[in-house]
Order: sequence, then structure tokens, then C-alpha cells
Amino acid sequence: MNKGSIRAIGRRLGVVSLGAALSFFALAPICRPLAYAQQTAQSAAPGSASRRIGAIKTIAGNTITLTSDSGPDSTVTVQPEARIVRIAPGEKDLKNAAPIQLQDLQVGDRILVAGKASDDNQSLAASSIVVMTHSDLAAQHQKDLQDWQKRGIDGVATTVDAAGDTVTISVSGKNIVLHTSKTAVIRRYAPDSVKFDDAKVSTIAEIHTGDQVRARGERSADGGELAAEEIVSGSFRNIAGTVNSVDASSSTVTVHDLLSKKNVTVKITTDSQLRQLPAEMAQRMAARLKRTVGGSATGAASAGTASGSDSSANGQNGHQAGGSAATAGGGNAGARRPGGGAPDLQQMLGRLPAVALTELHKGDAVVILSTEGSAGVGTIITLLTGVEPILQAAPNASGASILSPWSLGMPSGDAGGP
Repeated sequence: MNKGSIRAIGRRLGVVSLGAALSFFALAPICRPLAYAQQTAQSAAPGSASRRIGAIKTIAGNTITLTSDSGPDSTVTVQPEARIVRIAPGEKDLKNAAPIQLQDLQVGDRILVAGKASDDNQSLAASSIVVMTHSDLAAQHQKDLQDWQKRGIDGVATTVDAAGDTVTISVSGKNIVLHTSKTAVIRRYAPDSVKFDDAKVSTIAEIHTGDQVRARGERSADGGELAAEEIVSGSFRNIAGTVNSVDASSSTVTVHDLLSKKNVTVKITTDSQLRQLPAEMAQRMAARLKRTVGGSATGAASAGTASGSDSSANGQNGHQAGGSAATAGGGNAGARRPGGGAPDLQQMLGRLPAVALTELHKGDAVVILSTEGSAGVGTIITLLTGVEPILQAAPNASGASILSPWSLGMPSGDAGGP
């Protein structure tokens, strides 16, 4: 595939340069589903030039089944004269692409295919393929994870200035201004998904006060500003209460929220994390809460600000009570962030014993972090049991003051990270 054809793809996808076209392709596995791109590709007239972006599902001879980023699977027949090249994720110039053979392709590789669409638009005769291998993407993922750990920051949006391209977030009680540019990648979590991969392309204007926001970029010398290269935001529900009922057939749990005094139903998916907090850690967290302002909700939040989530790799982003879990739990050397920062709470959470849905019983004390949900029923991101001592120490505390460090699924490799 030559530069002219990539530029043509760029024009079809709404990007204006070769570098932008390749960057767009590199971003596809992270910012999917890119509906507007795939809609453009899928809408090609039968028999005309068409493009597909996705991952290889199967390979048999010269036939590839492609799982598209949006839309149904496609059948790609690789023509004998087709040119196949491999590029590294993030590469902006095809001069660095290396020619490869069809037999070099593997299941899981991501490809950008150009060719002639069939009359039913369900298959494609490929004349050129640009490949990003699964191994290259895994290596890039690890690199991105390390960068999120080093330069990531997360908190709660306090003010949003869409005209000025800035968002102010509160991190451990300190306001930090996020500055964006035209090149910044901005995404927003889907209402019913706990997966980072499902975050949609978004804008500053879609961020609201109270949303949880995570960004990475360069901090100012005083730490009060950040030039954001990437931002992800979302609205989430925090619930602290007792289990009222469990419906295994529908994978739902109804919880009596102690703060709102209402029953709340949430659903569990394969991406939900259900964990048991060890008794010793729960007691230490409860003791810490009792030392705050009367164990009130305000005190609980204050206790949490001990570490916040400044520059964290915590796969479920948040802003406050991480200090309680990290400090009270004694920490974990393996969960420490690079440079001696606060512990990686998502890694700590991942090490806690898993709990099955069938192990939840009426009356169990739980803290839940869930999506807002589009039909009144949120999807559980994290459910933590064994929290009785904590709720007794801070009966008026919200789930946000206890579990907010595990609120967003970000690039951690855990809980649906890319």
C-alpha cells in the first residue's frame, strides 16, 4: 500500500495527513469501537473500493475472517498480487513499513485492508493490507501502561471550560488544571460498559462536574497544571450497603444503599470484579476512619485523601479513599508505583481473594462501584465484601469515600484495560 492510498484512506476516514491516518489506525485497538470510521468503510457501494479495520479472527489459506471494530465479521480474500506490510503501533510513515508474507499473519493481528467489496458488501477482495501484529500491540500496551503509571493523574471534575479547553479536577484535595489541545485524545466511558476498550471518542464538553477523570501528560513544575495528551472520563455510582437479594439467573444483585436508604439493582458481567477484603485490612481501614472527624462521611473522605490517585496505575481510577486501603492495609512492595509513589490500588485489589456470585448472601455488607447504566441498572465494576468494620466505623460514608480509587477501568491490563 503506497502513501497515496493511505492518504486516500485518511480522506475517507476524515483525517488530513499520512501521519494522522497511521496514528488513527494505531489508535483503533485502544479507541474502539470507532463507529464513524467503520460506518464510512461499510457504507461503500457494492463492487467499489472499500476498507476494513479490525482483528484477524481466523485464517485459512488466503481467506481471513476479520472481526471489524464495528459491524459484522467480514470475509477477506487476499489476492495473489496483494501487498502486505507490517508497521509498528504509532508509526506515522509507511517508509518504515516492512513487507511480509500472507503466512506471517496470525490470529489476533490487527489489519487495515483495502480492496474491492462484494455485491452484498460482506466480503472484500484485498489488494493491500497494513498489519500491526498482536505481539507488537502487546509490547505497545505495556509501554503505554508504564507511561500511565509514570505520568497519569486522576480525580473528580470540579469545573469544565469547554471554550477554554480546560478541565479542573480535584486530586487529594488539590485542584489541578488539565489543558487540552487539538491533538489530545479524549474518550468517555460507555454507560453500560466497564471496559476501557469500549470508551467512545468524546469531547471536553461531554465532561460534567462530578465526573471521574483520568489524564496523562506533562505536569507543570508546581504540579498545578497538566498538558493532557489523553483524557478519559465517566459518570459512576458508588454504593455502600447490605445485600438484599441475589438473582443468579439474571446475574443481578439488589443492595440496600445505606446512604440513600433505597434498594439498588446492579448486574454482574464477566468483566466485573468481586473481591473479599481480608479481615485484618478491613479492621485497619476502620481504625483509620475512626481517627478522622467522628467517622463521618466527611471524615472518611478526608482519610482517603492521604494518597489520592495522583499518578497511579490503578486500573479503576478514582480520587479519594485509596489512602485508607493502602495505608491501613500495610501496603505491598509489589504494588508500589515507580518512584516510590502511593501503592497501585488496582494491583492490590487484583490480589484480593475472588468471590463468586453464589457466595453473596442477604445481609452481607458490600461496597460497590458501578456504571450509571442506561436503563436504571448499572454494571458492577468492583464489588468488595468483608467491609462490615468499615461501614460500622463510618455509617454515613458513601461508597465513593471507600472505593473510589477503583472507579474507572483504565490502561492497567486489569478489569478490561486495553
